[in-house]
Amino acid sequence: MRKMGVMLASATLALGVLFLGSYVGPAGSVRKAKAQSAPARPNFVFILTDDMRKDDLAYMPKTRSLLGGGGMSFENAFVSHALCAPSRATIMRGQYSQNNGVWSNSATDSPTTSIGGWGAYQQNGDEADNVATRLDGAGYRTGLFGKYMNRYDNTNDEPPPGWDRWFAAATLGDPKYFGYDVNDDGISRHYGTSDSDYMTDVLSRNTEEFISTTASEGMPFFAYVAPIAPHAPATPAPRDAHDYDGIQGPRLSSFDEAEVSDKPSWIRQLPKLSSTQISAINKRHENRVESLQAVDDLVAGVVNKLSATKTPDGSNALDNTYIFFTSDNGFHHGEHRVPEQKWRPYEEDVRMPLLVRGPGVAAGSTSYKLALNTDYMPTFLDLACPSASSCDTQNWSYVPDGRSLEPVLHGSVAGWRNAVLLEASANYSPPYRGIRTVNAGADPRRKYVEYKDGQRELYDLVADPYELTNVYNSTAPPSNLVSRLTALKTCAGNTCFMAENGP
Repeated sequence: MRKMGVMLASATLALGVLFLGSYVGPAGSVRKAKAQSAPARPNFVFILTDDMRKDDLAYMPKTRSLLGGGGMSFENAFVSHALCAPSRATIMRGQYSQNNGVWSNSATDSPTTSIGGWGAYQQNGDEADNVATRLDGAGYRTGLFGKYMNRYDNTNDEPPPGWDRWFAAATLGDPKYFGYDVNDDGISRHYGTSDSDYMTDVLSRNTEEFISTTASEGMPFFAYVAPIAPHAPATPAPRDAHDYDGIQGPRLSSFDEAEVSDKPSWIRQLPKLSSTQISAINKRHENRVESLQAVDDLVAGVVNKLSATKTPDGSNALDNTYIFFTSDNGFHHGEHRVPEQKWRPYEEDVRMPLLVRGPGVAAGSTSYKLALNTDYMPTFLDLACPSASSCDTQNWSYVPDGRSLEPVLHGSVAGWRNAVLLEASANYSPPYRGIRTVNAGADPRRKYVEYKDGQRELYDLVADPYELTNVYNSTAPPSNLVSRLTALKTCAGNTCFMAENGP
């Protein structure tokens, strides 16, 4: 019955959704005392999936009901760089890749270091000032559960600065759902192959324990929860292994695109999908959506634990907690003849699910404002620090590129951005920079992409939401988009606000 209902939801969403630190020691004790004597500040649970498309939400009924039905759904949420480590660095720092220096998942041509992933994040100094260090300094108890950064293998050493609870999985290659190692507050722990070792469930148990312990003590908390589903190999929990046997992958209008003569050369050289490739796409989709069932359970477990946990004043923790649910990047299932993977500028890769539930967020509401992964850190800090004196800003070394979503969440937004930057490095794709707009300003819902080799793409997303027809004309380039993209490519902090707002 669940499969039939979800398949019906999937058919609808396929057409509309995609396109419309330190340990807790003496310092922690001081922070706890301060938290109990001060007015209650909101808690945050940030749930980040891995390689999840926007239309994959069709297969997560609990998440849609508890977070979407109980909060706000964003129809225009994006990531600037559709690749795991760069996107996660952007989330942690609130900066585009051009400013945090993480351009890849491993060794590449990063502008500031020859190492990608965790190595680049470390060497660029990003661990010294980010969402964890800032919230920790503001009196929050911070915890990370799951995937931290690609190539993280430091399973025996102390956690990075700012993290009070650290439960980070080693990620040297493709993630493992069974038989993996975790840095558990500086101690290496191995999880085997029994059903209870399934990673998503292990993360769920540890997250719930963190929530229950911290909230009952009256201390504000930030839980960064990063399950690896539905990333390859997308191993489902044993209980979900046959939930969607034989399901077909998404079939958007761009699937196995018939005419690609207007596309860049790297698309033109792709042949039509073979029957073997299509079968692999279907099987991969089946595994992916089955692996997301345990994430759906994790979301329900978090909401239930918050609801059941009483704070010292007698209220339940759910009433004062913001829960964010999103993904680090999307994934291709044969659209534009691309059989798999991500990092391209197309909607399948850059457009994200985003659901937010929390104090003052209208249940069942929808926002069409442009949200970006640069925004999460500024949002948490804005909500956690209602005044300049409520947070210690002495160690804040930069202004983030993103903006707080608080006015959007609470229905008080006035002016807002109408464009975001898209970017990618050379190691995974022909390097590009692009601009994606919404129905506002001088460029209603368009996407313009400049590749390093001189190729260009331009799409009218009102008339052509599946990006089938490249309307770029070199004799009449979109001058306003060109100039705005030029500004975005060099922006930082406040200048990004100006470039995103545009004319």
